Amino acid sequence: MLKEFRDFAMRGNLVDMAVGIIMGVAFGGLVNSMVNDIIMPIVGKVTGGVDFSNLFINLSGPQDQFASLKAAKDAGAATVNYGLFINLIINFIIVAFVMFMLIKGMNKMKKEAPAPAPAAPPRSEVLLAEIRDLLRK
Repeated sequence: MLKEFRDFAMRGNLVDMAVGIIMGVAFGGLVNSMVNDIIMPIVGKVTGGVDFSNLFINLSGPQDQFASLKAAKDAGAATVNYGLFINLIINFIIVAFVMFMLIKGMNKMKKEAPAPAPAAPPRSEVLLAEIRDLLRK
């Protein structure tokens, strides 16, 4: 049973998948940092200082007013965090675009094999075709 498990775990596809998952997690952290630390401050500046990660709707009632999402969460208020959702949409768009460019580049690097020449018909078919042509005459 141990040998079967080792054979399963060391299959090429499984190892490739594990490497892909690890790279995906690292790539996700990179994209999160890029969105939160580079893109969103620029978007916030363009939109007049709006911090998307701090946009929320307070469902607790009009009597509870909170200055920030952190204050609302600390107070245990029910909130709809649509600003965080906007950040995740931007993350997704960036990841999708980068993956598109990566796959497009990989496809360009692949050299397409030339189409194989059509195989010559078998000798018997050639002889039958010649007999047919002779009979038509």
